[in-house]
Amino acid sequence: MRSWQEELLKITESTDSEQEVFRRIESAAKSMGFDHCAYGLRVPWPLTNPKILMVNNYTPAWQKRYADSGYLFIDPTVKHGQQSQKPLVWTEDVFASCRPLWEDARAHGLSVGWAQSSLDSNGIGGMLSLARSHETLTSAELKAKESQMRWLVNIAHLALSRALIEKATQSQNIGLTRREIEVLKWTGDGKSAQEIADILNVSKHVVDFHIKNAIYKLQTANKTAAVVKAAMLGFLN
Repeated sequence: MRSWQEELLKITESTDSEQEVFRRIESAAKSMGFDHCAYGLRVPWPLTNPKILMVNNYTPAWQKRYADSGYLFIDPTVKHGQQSQKPLVWTEDVFASCRPLWEDARAHGLSVGWAQSSLDSNGIGGMLSLARSHETLTSAELKAKESQMRWLVNIAHLALSRALIEKATQSQNIGLTRREIEVLKWTGDGKSAQEIADILNVSKHVVDFHIKNAIYKLQTANKTAAVVKAAMLGFLN
């Protein structure tokens, strides 16, 4: 019989579909006693207005209500996740500053919940929320299940961030060449185009050509922004 750790690791098995990855996470959440789960990914570019990508199995009515009311920007669980990676159990006190959100959530069958955020080495943050409509989350249940829930947080971030970022990368048709990546790495280390040309034993014109192509493919304004975005996408690892 497989251990629960082995079962959760199966979520990371290769797949081209974020829907399939989320289906596996949803199944794991249900085995832990939660009917609903949601994952939000904060992609840290552009730096002035980072994008938020979300997948969940909430009802369409709640998804619409949450979006239309702008709850993402005042949700105390999201704020907590941005400031701490400690698990958070939904309580009256947590939502004290945002009563309309709490009442709306409960009206849509989301009265019991738990959330935890994660952050990887590329500066990409995510948060997994597990929820249900009944049966209070007791200290005894947390003691029995929290190790599995924490594992699921990290597995979800590993698998879903990879799937969602790959999708975003493909949609922008980013396909950096080996030489473009090499030039961006040296640029990120503070080398000038001429210095890079000397290191690679090519002309400055060739270096400028690769930088220009990388900027175009990454859809950035300049080489500094190209280096930042390439690093956050994992191209420079």
